[in-house]
Amino acid sequence: MAQQYQPGQRWISDSEAELGIGTILAQDGRLLTVLYPATGDTRQYALRNAPLTRVRFVPGDEVTHFEGWKMTVREVDDAEGLLTYHGLDEQHQPRTLPETELSNFIQFRLASDRLFAGQIDPLNWFSLRYHSLEHRSRLLQSSLWGLGGVRAQPIPHQLHIAREVADRSAPRVLLADEVGLGKTIEAGLIIHRQLLSGRANRILILVPENLQHQWLVEMRRRFNLQVALFDAERFRESDASNPFEDAQLALVALEWLKEDDRAQDALFAAGWDLMVVDEAHHLVWHPERSSAEYALVEQLAEVIPGVLLLTATPEQLGQDSHFARLRLLDPSRFHDLEAFRAESANYRPVAEAVRELLDKGSLSASATATISRFLGSEGEALVQAINGGDGEAGPRLVRELLDRHGTGRVLFRNTRQAVQGFPERQLHAYPLASPDEYLELPVGEHADLYPELSYQAQQDNPEEDRWWNLDPRVEWLVDQLKLLKKFKVLVICAHAETALDLGDALRVRSGIPATVFHEGMTILERDRAAAYFADEEYGAQVLICSEIGSEGRNFQFAHHLVLFDLPAHPDLLEQRIGRLDRIGQKHVIQLHVPYLENTAQERLFQWYNEALNAFLATCPTGNALQHTFGPRLLPLLEGGDDDEWNGLVTEANAERERLESELQTGRDRLLELNSGGEGSGQRLVEAIAEQDDEYALPIYMEMLFDAFGIDSEDHSDNALILRPSEKMLDASFPLGDDEAVTITYDREQALAREDMQFLTWEHPMAQGGMDLVLSGSMGNTSVALIKNKALKPGTVLLELLYVSDVVAPKALQLGRYLPPAALRCLLDANGNDLASKVAFETLNDQLESVPRASANKFIQAQRDALAQQINAAEGKVMPRHQARVEDARQRLSAELDEELARLTALKAVNPSVRDSEIEALQRNREEGLQLLDKASLRLEAIRVLVAG
Repeated sequence: MAQQYQPGQRWISDSEAELGIGTILAQDGRLLTVLYPATGDTRQYALRNAPLTRVRFVPGDEVTHFEGWKMTVREVDDAEGLLTYHGLDEQHQPRTLPETELSNFIQFRLASDRLFAGQIDPLNWFSLRYHSLEHRSRLLQSSLWGLGGVRAQPIPHQLHIAREVADRSAPRVLLADEVGLGKTIEAGLIIHRQLLSGRANRILILVPENLQHQWLVEMRRRFNLQVALFDAERFRESDASNPFEDAQLALVALEWLKEDDRAQDALFAAGWDLMVVDEAHHLVWHPERSSAEYALVEQLAEVIPGVLLLTATPEQLGQDSHFARLRLLDPSRFHDLEAFRAESANYRPVAEAVRELLDKGSLSASATATISRFLGSEGEALVQAINGGDGEAGPRLVRELLDRHGTGRVLFRNTRQAVQGFPERQLHAYPLASPDEYLELPVGEHADLYPELSYQAQQDNPEEDRWWNLDPRVEWLVDQLKLLKKFKVLVICAHAETALDLGDALRVRSGIPATVFHEGMTILERDRAAAYFADEEYGAQVLICSEIGSEGRNFQFAHHLVLFDLPAHPDLLEQRIGRLDRIGQKHVIQLHVPYLENTAQERLFQWYNEALNAFLATCPTGNALQHTFGPRLLPLLEGGDDDEWNGLVTEANAERERLESELQTGRDRLLELNSGGEGSGQRLVEAIAEQDDEYALPIYMEMLFDAFGIDSEDHSDNALILRPSEKMLDASFPLGDDEAVTITYDREQALAREDMQFLTWEHPMAQGGMDLVLSGSMGNTSVALIKNKALKPGTVLLELLYVSDVVAPKALQLGRYLPPAALRCLLDANGNDLASKVAFETLNDQLESVPRASANKFIQAQRDALAQQINAAEGKVMPRHQARVEDARQRLSAELDEELARLTALKAVNPSVRDSEIEALQRNREEGLQLLDKASLRLEAIRVLVAG
């Protein structure tokens, strides 16, 4: 028996029709490889269930050769699995066309074929198809696409940065926001928008090993992105020739990668569009040498077009370290450290002048001179206008300066001071007497900070002699929780053992509803614990977290934080407080800190409070101070002279004040303005709030669930439980769980309840459901009875939906200019188009279903008349299609010409605009216009209406 697939045969993808016609390249074992020449994509399918339909034309069909000439088929030969078409071209000359030479852009009139073959779909499916087209069309043009559907509070500076960076071709950018401003969310938004728009397809995320889990959870939880986490074991056990090639999003620990040459080779060979590097300030570089990690990232940055570096603020790192990050992004622009220092010195007076303008609304003589030197005569005119009281001139001047600012395009840095909206903090300290049992413990590193661990380790019968029976912090905690019984309380301790023991203690000694949260739990278990804590009515009052267990979580519905012990590093302390201290927190943060007197705990409390001021404010200098004073601090924590201790605290406090004042004067207001977006982020926030309030999504999803046989029942306010019913239509519907899944359309609820799926237009369930409808034939034929007294019984109306179709690589984003909106045509018996007079919904409300057998009988009886009308309809719609294509061409030209002009002018004054950026835009413009010229009109769906 001849095999089903032969090289050279033409097939079309059922799930990705936009790829055009595919060519079978090879069948290897159980895998089938198909090339789609129209877009340059190659796909591999499992032979058993490849989602492909054979392209087979019949006599009467018109086919197109790849060189553009057309032919009407007269007969078809099939020789060894390959088809050859014979017929007449447009000049009525005989022609032969092997299927291997078919145009890659041919579209199919499947709706009419199905209608006459008796494949008639339920009435509500046609409506679902129409609405899917309308929503997809609107979404592709939305400025919120990739930004509005994320499980996060919409925050202006994050949205501004994400849109600014994600809308570039192969962005190369440094994100250096201060702690607590959400660099990971910004990076996630950029990744998400680049993936949805098609600007990036394969993304590599490099992180320190201890952050892998946090990234995995954040990407899945907030962005619904399935990330493949790679380590030595996964790499070794993969049977693929290159394990990285199977992953669209790969999350890799730098520590492992640095040590494994085979993994490095595979990574370089895998081909990526965008590389994201977290904690990039840990990559060490000096002009003479660099660390192995830095060298590896540098080599990857040479071959990966887009690079996103996440790092601490530049001032914390010093100028040399800052230069080291910038040269990873653009080595030809940042090639000389001395030149960079000189250039940076030139920008400082400009930033000072901008600060003066923003703070006072006018400019002194020295600031005026600075701006004139920087902007020339153009600057002088703007300064005169400002001093003359022109309200528009100030913002215009700032924009001009921003465009020319040296690092304004490659560096984004927001500060808490510039962003604002953070809560206040109040500190409550509770000194407690240390029990004798602790005082008898041998002194060792940190034993004094976490005495419960040392005590427990020494017990012969640890189950009976529990440390929490003697530790005064436990009794204090029980009393404190009773005082705060109306409030949610987050308790954090350094170790999972302590957290688990505290959970036992509260259960045994108080009956206060509590739950524990630590790194030993699975993600699902953590979600359940967090949901139990978040539940207002029946939930836990207390969540007890270990240090690592709480990473990346947001518990800002609470504002009482108990620091049961203190971490050994100020960054960890900031991370703990950051669980509650976030933009959008509506209450003052109450910090409760119990500590044992005359122990290392008391001294560490004093260090954080008096030397670093780390409880009441963020401590951007904490890392530097720990580095400077660490060698003296550690021995003094264990014991030592009081005078020496007090001297150290005073000295460190003075150094902190000096560093903070330096940071304050070094603040580059120009850069902060650029990073904050001057109101553009706020406009996005308002647009997202408007979108969140609309009912269109729940209404559409209800239609989708109904069509696919998904049952929904109320769970609670604003939440539903979805389950597959016995009549589930398609097992590949992206429900996310075979049994049941809880969803909410409410953002606030989704932020508090991470065990619920946040359903938005961008969620895989909405997008995947829409794909299932539009990629197949679902709902593209229908027959209905129309109840309208104005129509004579037996009158036939024909409703047709057309789509302007352009086959193009996703990265060109032609859907933004020519979205797949339904072009509707409603023909009466005389061939008049009534679509503009009768709206879709008005008509839809008057229709009733017809049994399939009766519908089919009617279609067969009317076949010739209907076929004539269908053939005539295209001519009615063609002028609208041509107008849309012309409009799309003009919009694409205007938008890209404007951006090209802006970048070209900008390049003249700001070297951080890369030639490759301008070239990519020019290529996109030319290719986009060429492909729009080939846009065709496709018959998408037919509905036959009979007046009853």
